[in-house]
Amino acid sequence: MASLLVLFVFFFFISSCSAQSYNVLSFGAKPDGKTDATKEFMAVWKTACASSRPVTIVVPKGRFLLRSLNFDGSKCKRKHITFRVDGTLVAPADYRVIGNEDYWILFQHLDGVTVYGYGGVLDAQGTSLWGCKTSGKNCPRGATTIGFQSSRNVVVSGLTSLNSQMFHFVINGCNNVKLQGVKVLAAGNSPNTDGIHIQSSSTVSIFSTKISTGDDCVSIGPGTNGLWIENVACGPGHGISIGSLGKDAVESGVQNVTVKTVTFTGTQNGARIKSWPRPSSGFARNIRFQHCVMNNVDNPIIIDQNYCPRNENCPRQVSGIKISDVLFVDIHGTSATEVGVRLNCSPKKPCTGIRLKDVKLKYRNKPAASACVHAGGIEAGLFQPNCL
Repeated sequence: MASLLVLFVFFFFISSCSAQSYNVLSFGAKPDGKTDATKEFMAVWKTACASSRPVTIVVPKGRFLLRSLNFDGSKCKRKHITFRVDGTLVAPADYRVIGNEDYWILFQHLDGVTVYGYGGVLDAQGTSLWGCKTSGKNCPRGATTIGFQSSRNVVVSGLTSLNSQMFHFVINGCNNVKLQGVKVLAAGNSPNTDGIHIQSSSTVSIFSTKISTGDDCVSIGPGTNGLWIENVACGPGHGISIGSLGKDAVESGVQNVTVKTVTFTGTQNGARIKSWPRPSSGFARNIRFQHCVMNNVDNPIIIDQNYCPRNENCPRQVSGIKISDVLFVDIHGTSATEVGVRLNCSPKKPCTGIRLKDVKLKYRNKPAASACVHAGGIEAGLFQPNCL
């Protein structure tokens, strides 16, 4: 009898701990791409949030029309929730519906959230907003496609972000985040469509990702500490950029960043650090760019501490960002311009500890030139005398 009681308790425990699965179709969502499924998706979330067991929310194949979604875990019984996306989530064709929102899809206040789906697509239908912006009309800023905020232990895998209005993926105020096997697709002239943006976050990794967009493939903002990027294809786009930094007078720094095994193809920049020319308490240190291939890149290696896009409303001061301990190693390929290495550092806080090893860049089958200002620590014998 005692053994039966133990067995009963064991099976009760196992069943209570096993994951529950909720399919959005069961809550009335229609996969026709025309019927608004926002209410049904939020109903699924509310049910999942109330569960004391691990939960998987399933989005099957089909197209699901959605307005902005805020998946807030602050009141969930369990912070660990999995989203499996096999279908396509579609934003409204009218960009004004979500264009003034910060995010189209936001996950926040969670611990252990996983969003995955090999074949899953987030289609923000941002092309009409891009057209509005390039026409000079008064347009909404645009929504980031998907964001993770104030969360820990985040995994994003296998998703494709298509034609975002603004940024595609944003990681803000998070710890222990892994993005793997994601794809970013947008036109090379799409404005402000950064592929992956990280800020105020620690221990973030990006693996095996393909990014084609109109702005930075990856942008690394203030407060980033412990970022690892590996095996990424970037292009078209503006490269992998630390910054822009120094927008605010009081700002957290960027540190402990490794970018390795990245191929840049037809990008505006390759490995870049950029800061606004104004006073700031920020910094960038312990940065590694290694084992990168440049294919016809305008600025393969660039530090720009006079960053001011389009030269509009420039501060025209001196950057207070301190850049130190930066390593560029095994960077090779072709530059689309004569100058392959451009280090334009701050006269107030010159760059220090800049090391370049095994950097081989060609322009029209000849070694690319370099141009360096206020940059210290350049290792001798690698570039033209003006960079030593």
